[in-house]
Formats: sequence, structure tokens, C-alpha cells
Amino acid sequence: MIGRQKACTRAYTFCAMNRCQQTEFVEFYLPFGGKLSAENRWVKLAALVPWDMVEERYAGAMTDSGMGAPPLPGRVAFGALIIKERLGITDEETVEQIFENPYLQSFLGYRELLRQLPFDPSMMVHFRSRLAQDDFDAINARLIATVAPAQKGADRGKAELSEAADGSPVPDGNQATEQSVAGPAPKEPIPSGKLLMDATVTPADITYPTDLKLLNETREKLEHVIDELHRSMPAPVPKPRTYREKARRDIVAIAKQKRPGTRKIRKAIGQQLRYIRRDIGHIEKQVQAGARLASLKAYDYRCLLVAHEIYRQQEEMWREKKHRIEHRIVSLSQPWVRPIVRGKASAKVEFGAKISVSVSGGYASLHRLSWEAYNEGGDLVGQVESYRERHGHYPESVHADKIYRTRANRQWCQQRGIRLSGPPLGRPRRATEENAAELAAARAQARQDERDRIPVEGKFGNAKRGGTLARVMARLMRTSVSVINIGLIVLNLNTRLRKEFLALLKRLVRASRLLLAVANPPCWHSELTPSSYAPCPATPSA
Repeated sequence: MIGRQKACTRAYTFCAMNRCQQTEFVEFYLPFGGKLSAENRWVKLAALVPWDMVEERYAGAMTDSGMGAPPLPGRVAFGALIIKERLGITDEETVEQIFENPYLQSFLGYRELLRQLPFDPSMMVHFRSRLAQDDFDAINARLIATVAPAQKGADRGKAELSEAADGSPVPDGNQATEQSVAGPAPKEPIPSGKLLMDATVTPADITYPTDLKLLNETREKLEHVIDELHRSMPAPVPKPRTYREKARRDIVAIAKQKRPGTRKIRKAIGQQLRYIRRDIGHIEKQVQAGARLASLKAYDYRCLLVAHEIYRQQEEMWREKKHRIEHRIVSLSQPWVRPIVRGKASAKVEFGAKISVSVSGGYASLHRLSWEAYNEGGDLVGQVESYRERHGHYPESVHADKIYRTRANRQWCQQRGIRLSGPPLGRPRRATEENAAELAAARAQARQDERDRIPVEGKFGNAKRGGTLARVMARLMRTSVSVINIGLIVLNLNTRLRKEFLALLKRLVRASRLLLAVANPPCWHSELTPSSYAPCPATPSA
């Protein structure tokens, strides 16, 4: 705890010394003269990010060892991640863009033009690894919380109108005070708003895995480990025979065939399993003979542990002639990645993290992130309850695909006055003359529900095509989680910018109409409607 407090103090001190606090665009100093434009996208974007929470969360994730350079402020770290995601560039290019662009420097909190690179590109890895899932959830919730007051006000007005429509008088302030003193049970707020939910997979940056390809990579890594352990032997001993050339010829022979049969593939898998078993035995003998596992690099040692599990899984599937196993490893470098069967036309099986996302008011919230396959239909209750925590009431309708429309979810929503999109369960009702109008209205409502669900698919498309979630390039589990969360935060920032632009456009249109009405007032003696702004007819001259 003391170390964390010291880290926070050092971070804030460095931030103050380098003037990386929240700044206005007019304070940025340009040595060649001029000022930054207030209409620049990065200037507007800087005003939307909750930098105070970012600084608090980022500083709390660091510990102070008393050695090395002081840490960079959270605004620089988090802002660099936003820049990388929004521009879709590499870590090296991100640092270069920051160094060359004064608007990006202003976005990061600097007050004057930098004369050298702000940090080394390798620091981007540390930026992505210091924030956890809870930190990203808090920052995203703070980001979209600014629309909550207006939304709650609209919901309150809608509830009052609904009570008035029922025929009951709307209580004023005095009546409400008297009722609160009397102690009646508080009423459940009327459901309002729409909640959209869906799930998708963010593919990891791995080659399409096959059993032969995975076994060949594992064998090559074990041969590398044998070489490293041989160098650490206390006494010179002959190197174990690994048959690496013969193993390579076997894998190349099957790879050259255009369409090898099932029997040939199975035979090749068996050969690679025998090579791996022999290599594992050599490593065990080397350790018994005095080889030091501590001499291995951290990555090599981790791959050694993963190789044992890969051999166990592949040997079990080969022996029992099956193609599925629990917690199947498909990548030696990223063993947490799992195959997820989605049944898509482009890719029936995807490899990456499966995320469950809800959208309300145009803003996306990450509900669940898992590397294992799961049924997203079980997330409906949690997502609806999260909506209630943010808005103070349940949504009026929930729009999701058919995997969410289970009998349990329908009953749960019906008990709370929530309409779950989609047709009812069971056989379709037989059309008659009496229910023709009702069935037509139900079909129209179903079509409208499907149209209302489109924005959540659009969010996934923007995150993958316009962002970096189509292929997560991070190599670590923690950094992959960071990339996914940053992608959703950038989506929400773009949504806020777009909404502010539309609000400004509406104000301009309203002002132009007002000026037009003042310039051309309607004629008082005309029979035209008050909404028309036709000028008075010209008075004939004497």
C-alpha cells in the first residue's frame, strides 16, 4: 500500500513538472506562432475523456520500487492507446505520429511542442498491461454517464404522462411530500428505453491451427529447449539425438500433398507425437543430469509447460480417434485462445475472445469477456440488471437474436414488464378473420424489432472494420483484454462526437428558421396558417 502511494505521488509530481495536466487548446505553445484550432477532432475528443479517473486508476495500478525513471502520467499512457486504436496504426507509428502532430500532443496533455520522442514504443506494452478489466469498466461507465441526467429526465416525464393517461392525478410537490411522510411503498419505475445485446468473437493474431501444424511447432520449440539446456550442463556431455532432420522431412512430405487422406494425416500425427515424446524424455534426462531450467528464458520455459499439455491433449485425441477435447490449446504462443464454433458463413470456427456487448442510447458496454465458448443467452438477466443500475429502471424492450429468447428469459422479462423481441415460442397461430389484424400487427412489430437490433451489429462492424478488433495483434492475455476494451471506448467516443455534431446541426437549423421567420414575417391579414412564413403582398403605390 505504501509503495502504491509513493507511485501515485511520483506520477503526479512528474505530471506537474511536465505540465501534463488537463489543458485547454489555447494554452498550447507553438514556437512558430499561431494557435490550435478549436474545431480539430482531437481537441474536441480531449474534452470528452474523463482524465481525472484515468489518472486515478492508472496511478493506483503502479508500485514504486524507488529505482528507474519516474512513471509517465496516466493521460499520456491512456491517450496513446486511444490514438493507436483510432488511427489503426502500430506502436512505433503511434509514437512517431505523436511526435509530429501538435494536436496529438495537446490531446495527451502537453502544453508545448515536443523536441524529442515522448517515450519509447516498447512502453506501449506496459500501457496496455497496467489497467485491468475493472478499470476499463469504470472509465467507460464514467464516459457515458454524462447522458444519464437527460435520459432520466425524459424517463421521468414519460412516467408522469403515463400516470396521467391512466386517469390518476399527477401529484405535485406538496402531495409527494405528504405521501413520503405517510410512508407508502415506493412504486417500481415504469420501464423505458431500448436495450440491444449480442455477442461476437474478436479473433486473435494466430495462424489457422491444424493438428500437424501445432505439433510441428511444438517439436521445434522442444528442440530449441534441448539446445539451451545442453549449453547449461555443468560437464560436457554429448547432445541428445533428436532426429530433427527426419522429423522435418516427414512434415514436409505431408505438407506437399494437395489433399492428403485421413489415413495419411493420422499417420503423420502419430510420427510427430513420437518425436515430441522422445524430446520430452531427453529434457527430463538433461534436468536429472544437472541442466538448469533457470537458464531458460521466461518465454521458453512457458512454452515448455504448454508443450506438455499439448502433447497430452493431442495424444489423447489421436489414441481415442476423436477431434474434440476440453480446454483445447490451439496456439503454443497464446495457449489461452480457444476454438469457438459460431457457425458463420465466412468462418464456422473462430479463435479469440468471445465478448457479450449491450447497447443503449448508442453507447456500448462490455458485459462479459471469455476465452472459453459460452451460451450468451445466459447473460440477458445480468445485462438487463446492469441497465437498471445505470438508468434507475428497466428497459421497455430488449432486442436480441433467438439464442436469448429462451422460456426462462421470456418469463423473467414478462414478470418485470419488459418486452423481449421476437415471435412467441411454440407453433404459429392459425390465421382467421378474427385475428388477422392482430397477427398483422405482431408481424409488423417483429420486423420493427429486427430493424431496431441492427445498431448492435453496426457496432461490431465499426469495431472490426474501422478499428483493430478484426484481428487483435496483442501477444499477451492482459494486453489483448486491454485492446478489446480500448476499442469499445473509442466507439463510444466517436458516438459522443457524432451526437454533439448532430445537436449542433439541429441548433443551427433552428436558428436559421428563426432568422427566416423574423426576416419574412407572415401577413396578419392573410388567410395563411400561422406556420407559413410567406411575406405580405406588396402594397400598390399611390
